[in-house]
Amino acid sequence: MIEKYRGIFITFEGTEGAGKSTLIREVASRIQSSLISQVTITREPGGSEIAEKIREVILKTYPKESMDPWAELFLYEAARAQHLAQIVRPALKQGNIVLCDRYTDSTLAYQGHARGLPWKEIHLLNRMATRSLKPELTILLDIDPAIGLKRATDKNRFEHEGLAFQKKVRSGFLKSRKESPRRWLTLKSHHKTPQENAEQVYIEIMQRFKKKVARV
Repeated sequence: MIEKYRGIFITFEGTEGAGKSTLIREVASRIQSSLISQVTITREPGGSEIAEKIREVILKTYPKESMDPWAELFLYEAARAQHLAQIVRPALKQGNIVLCDRYTDSTLAYQGHARGLPWKEIHLLNRMATRSLKPELTILLDIDPAIGLKRATDKNRFEHEGLAFQKKVRSGFLKSRKESPRRWLTLKSHHKTPQENAEQVYIEIMQRFKKKVARV
């Protein structure tokens, strides 16, 4: 049974250096200024104490030790289950607008399309870890991976994978978008300022969730 929530779940996706964190802060500022809802900003992997510890294992092992792709995938799903239970679901029940930096589409793009693990099996694991909780809107910051890598500041093992890997990740996001296109809003992140992109996202939220926003 799919649970119903008063809040709104919005995810942000993109390759390394796309500018998701900056955009999320700008969008949150607009929502808070308008007083339409409380905002919860969170991220994957991470967001809760246990999930943040798993994040350290996933992102900071390079170059000390290689990680099997399946081990990487299961760590992501474990962090996700904990994160949803401790942070996302409680916030949605309170009626908050939840802005999440990465979610299941990243798992499909990184571990599925880029790592080569089975797409359908990742879909299944995503559904199990999330108990079928899907975002109502996904923002894709689409950037040339070469530009993104130059802009990236949070050095992690995925940046060390190089340009060819990031190109595969971008293709993975585009593949995931084709499966549910109405859920996505795609922005060319390097064509506009973060403020301009944030304004577009804010307008999308107000138009798409007009009735729901009025109730929260």
